[in-house]
Amino acid sequence: MLEEKIRSFNGRKAKILGHENTFKSAVLLPLIVIDDKYLVLFEKRALSMNRQPGEICFPGGAKEPTDDYSEYTAIRESSEELGIPANYFEVIAPLDIMVSSFNSIIIPYLAIIKDISQISINQAEVDKILLIPLDFFLENEPEIHYIKTTAQAPDDFPFHLIPHGRDYPFRAGCVPQYFYSWKGEIIWGLTASILHHFIDLLKKA
Repeated sequence: MLEEKIRSFNGRKAKILGHENTFKSAVLLPLIVIDDKYLVLFEKRALSMNRQPGEICFPGGAKEPTDDYSEYTAIRESSEELGIPANYFEVIAPLDIMVSSFNSIIIPYLAIIKDISQISINQAEVDKILLIPLDFFLENEPEIHYIKTTAQAPDDFPFHLIPHGRDYPFRAGCVPQYFYSWKGEIIWGLTASILHHFIDLLKKA
């Protein structure tokens, strides 16, 4: 019986450990072509939003319980926010999955929006859209700063169960933060990290 259970692992697909306890979302990194030039579409979140009001982000959003957590989530949410049909989005490929320090997992997808002439933003979520030439990001490096993270154990942590007790040498982390400035608007945080990842892949292609 135990051997059968062990053998049943054969062919199992790896997931991210602890994923079931995270906030899951999917976004599009959307490109559009105007006059043979590629531009990146961003949203500026409405000031009435509970999460990150007024910040620059990619379209997309949270996984619903019925989603299979794929590009479907990113397209559905983007369609709702931008007011254009789902078939206007052409997904090219997934980018690398991001696991943030804030208990969330984001899957970004590189996509092309075939037609933006019909965009009608959902003003409850989106203040405006920004169209920034892709060349700008290829030609300008972001400003980089770092956030240090350390383990802070609560008072009731069982230090007596680990080597060195309260003197245990917990590792410190260092998280890079990228900042792109465009005509007075700042792109930073998870959005800038996904963007920087894409630009790095594009330069290496």
